[in-house]
Amino acid sequence: MSKYDDKIITQSQRGATLADSIDQGLRSYLNQVYMYMAFGLLFTGGIAYTVANIPEMMQLIFGTPLRWVVIFAPLGLVFYLSYRIGSLKYSTAQALFWLYSGLLGVSLASIFWAYTGESIARVFFISSSMFGVMSLYGYTTHKDLSGMGSFMFMGLIGIVIAGLINIFLQSDAMQFIISAIAVVVFTGLTAYDTQVIKVMYYEGDGEEVTGKKALIGALRLYLDFLNIFLALLQLMGNRR
Repeated sequence: MSKYDDKIITQSQRGATLADSIDQGLRSYLNQVYMYMAFGLLFTGGIAYTVANIPEMMQLIFGTPLRWVVIFAPLGLVFYLSYRIGSLKYSTAQALFWLYSGLLGVSLASIFWAYTGESIARVFFISSSMFGVMSLYGYTTHKDLSGMGSFMFMGLIGIVIAGLINIFLQSDAMQFIISAIAVVVFTGLTAYDTQVIKVMYYEGDGEEVTGKKALIGALRLYLDFLNIFLALLQLMGNRR
């Protein structure tokens, strides 16, 4: 075998080693993303269930103006975390993520009073299946989903506007349509966000930067799943 052949083999081995390193790094990064997401949802669900089973706390929160704080505080926090994560310390970003998950759990406690436990569990498993399929598609597809992401984002803006209008109209028919569109929009965003999260890994540099990107990626998927679940619950849930 010539020295030229040896050089080609060595370069191939280095390329294979680099590819293996990237694959292992990507798997570790995605495991971190889904771990944050899963534990965030578990924490939210645990807080919601706990609060729902303490009538005095439910009365304190939802029977007083405190309910507006509980409703709008998570919204403000998620915007702050999304736009300031680059300048935050990793430990601070983690603390804000768990604070957000807990506050959202408090605001969602009312679903355990509004819907039966069986329907909540059923919709949760349906949502998990839909989310899993679309996230897998977003990870494996070689198609650029940017166009779909832009379209779904426009749909999201439409949902927000329609939801604000329906606060005053209180139309059940309009709420049904909003929920149906929300399922489509957030299912599509699940695939798009998964692809974006995958691309973000290759743009990261350093353990702390990668950790913060995993955290913000988990937050995006957390919101996608939660909105799919809540929209399906309004469509399919059995009210008490």
